Amino acid sequence: MEGVLLAWYSLRGRDLPWRRTRDPYAILVSEVMLQQTQVERVIPCYEAWLERWPTVEALAEASAADVIRAWQGLGYNRRGLNLHRAAKVVARDGWPADLTELPGVGAYTAAAVANFAFGAAVLPVDVNVRRVQERTGATFTGAAAQALFDLGATICLARIPRCEACPLAELCPSRGTRSEPARKQSPFEGSFRQRRARTLRLVAAQTLPVADLDADAVASLARDGLVVVAGGTVSLPI
Repeated sequence: MEGVLLAWYSLRGRDLPWRRTRDPYAILVSEVMLQQTQVERVIPCYEAWLERWPTVEALAEASAADVIRAWQGLGYNRRGLNLHRAAKVVARDGWPADLTELPGVGAYTAAAVANFAFGAAVLPVDVNVRRVQERTGATFTGAAAQALFDLGATICLARIPRCEACPLAELCPSRGTRSEPARKQSPFEGSFRQRRARTLRLVAAQTLPVADLDADAVASLARDGLVVVAGGTVSLPI
């Protein structure tokens, strides 16, 4: 089954910028950005990020404030701060054998960087890969990772799978099966996440008095290290 999948991928695989490099730093940037953010939104941000900070050392030398500003628009801003912290660790100590030792890097991200940058024979399993595995009942190797990503993201969809276009349809015991997404994200509009995002955007533009801002959002952002409250004002960390 993997051979059929790889043949399909050679013809139909998406041409994404992070697939053209083996640089572990660039791949880590892409994987962190892709967490809970659509590919189409990530591409321009990824390219702009690497143009500004082309190496892990360049990012390590950046200020946290500049990193937070550059992350605006991607959401879940702690990811950017953790990426900055990870860059500092790598610039100082090199890439660890256990990539989960880096700030903000979990098992999936570690497996993805290990595979795509260092050639490790490990399969990074995200929700799309897991869906294909469960529906086909097949075992795949790390060589099929990108193909599985594309199949799960474009063909083997959760609620309305496009079985008629799937290269594995004839071999799949679950052909036509529909399932609910693993997790539904709550609406952004009117949420506390929106309040946090709005507050951080204001502080990113200029230091402001605490009294002029959403107090609960400020407190939450401060706990995450995204803002600093001092002397009655709120600013980005240095």
